[in-house]
Amino acid sequence: MGLVWNQRGSRTETTLQEGLPVSSGGGGGALPKKKWSNLMPLFVALVVIAEIAFLGRLDMAKNAAMVADLFYRSRVVVESDDLGIEMVGDDRNFEAETESCEAWLEREDAVTYSRDFVKEPVFVSGAEQEWKSCSVGCKFGFNGDKKPDAAFGVPHPVGTACVLRSMESGQYYAENNLAMARRRGYNIVMTTSLSSDVPVGYFSWAEYDIMAPVKPKTEKALAAAFISNCGARNFRLQALEALEKTNISIDSYGGCHRNRDGRAVDKVEALKHYKFSLAFENSNEEDYVTEKFFQSLVAGTIPVVVGAPNIQDFSPSPGSILHIKELEDVESVAKTMRYLAENPEAYNQSLRWKFEGPSDSFKALVDMAAVHSSCRLCIHLATVSREKEEKSAGFKKRPCKCTQGSETVYHIYVRERGTFEMESIYLRSSNLTLEGFKSAVLMKFTSLNHVPVWKPERPKSLKGSNELKLYRIYPLGLTQRQALYTFSFNGDNDFRGHLESNPCAKFEVVFV
Repeated sequence: MGLVWNQRGSRTETTLQEGLPVSSGGGGGALPKKKWSNLMPLFVALVVIAEIAFLGRLDMAKNAAMVADLFYRSRVVVESDDLGIEMVGDDRNFEAETESCEAWLEREDAVTYSRDFVKEPVFVSGAEQEWKSCSVGCKFGFNGDKKPDAAFGVPHPVGTACVLRSMESGQYYAENNLAMARRRGYNIVMTTSLSSDVPVGYFSWAEYDIMAPVKPKTEKALAAAFISNCGARNFRLQALEALEKTNISIDSYGGCHRNRDGRAVDKVEALKHYKFSLAFENSNEEDYVTEKFFQSLVAGTIPVVVGAPNIQDFSPSPGSILHIKELEDVESVAKTMRYLAENPEAYNQSLRWKFEGPSDSFKALVDMAAVHSSCRLCIHLATVSREKEEKSAGFKKRPCKCTQGSETVYHIYVRERGTFEMESIYLRSSNLTLEGFKSAVLMKFTSLNHVPVWKPERPKSLKGSNELKLYRIYPLGLTQRQALYTFSFNGDNDFRGHLESNPCAKFEVVFV
């Protein structure tokens, strides 16, 4: 750094000698050839002076540019990522006449990492391999001869990440609480919480035929319930009893308040014939949304929910679910149920998403599960491994941006959520805006004929065209709760500040 490589080569300078020889004769005869040769430097100097005088008539800026071009090559300035020193490329590293900033950055920022995950896959011990493919080398198993990158449970030797994976509520299993899991020594937490390192939700396109057709509502009772744990720690049984007291008719197939035999009943098929389904969870915990809710969506009935306080984040469209947040809400929810039941047009509006498709927010949530959680664990481990190497003292110093004339080009890395390898995006300072970034990302992935990871998983009616639609772009490393619901740049200046503070910034994108 700090080197200037801008000369074409050494430059020859003509110096006028002192004490030029003069004729001792008094006549006007010709000077000897030797004397003429001695006067040649003076003649050259006079020609140069005359040329400069001519150039003086030209615009001074053009004059300066012409003179600079005589002695210096066109220069590309690269601001270093640590000291802000300018480095000027010459023939050895940069051909300004033929190479763009983008091409220069592609070469100079190129990195060969110490670990090739194709040859040396991520190895996780303590579970069987349950998926077909993954975008990074990933192996699960019980090989005692190989030191794993991660293993389930605690404790494990230094260098092996301790992983907690559970789909149970933290209200019943305290260890599943994120803060508690960290205190107990877990490096990676995999729970239903979208704030966990690798979320493992109950939802997926493959498991639930969410777009199954709506069936006629032939049952006399307004709602159906399947509740077997009568000792839940929330108020779900009280809510069921309160609804019955408001004259909402309920067919109860479970072990609690049973009035219908549910032993040989297909739950989803039964629900299809009711206007409402009581999707009552056993705990009111953020993001704890189980099959009770998603089976209701499959059945084409309106879920009445007791459970996650943020259940609206899981709603397929506005107005498609009813939420009993507190027992005091039962009266108003019952009133809404009766209104919808008596007004087919209003009721059908709540199920409109079944015909027109769910919201982009819902698709972005369920699409996450298109990549198996075990594969996402490997992606997480490989990403952390590379980030650790990038922060090490011996890692290559990359320029990450390049200035040519008045334009600066920023080198940004982007990948789709659920994939591992990054793609390069080059963004110029004249277009350094959020909209410019989004356009550049779409253009890049379109040029690659990119197929979103969810394409094979979604039902045919939701696969859409081959045109990419961008839903979210966020800095790499955020949780899915932040990425999908809480994070956003506070305008273009905030985005520019992020790029300046994070050279070679990395992002993830969610397509819908």
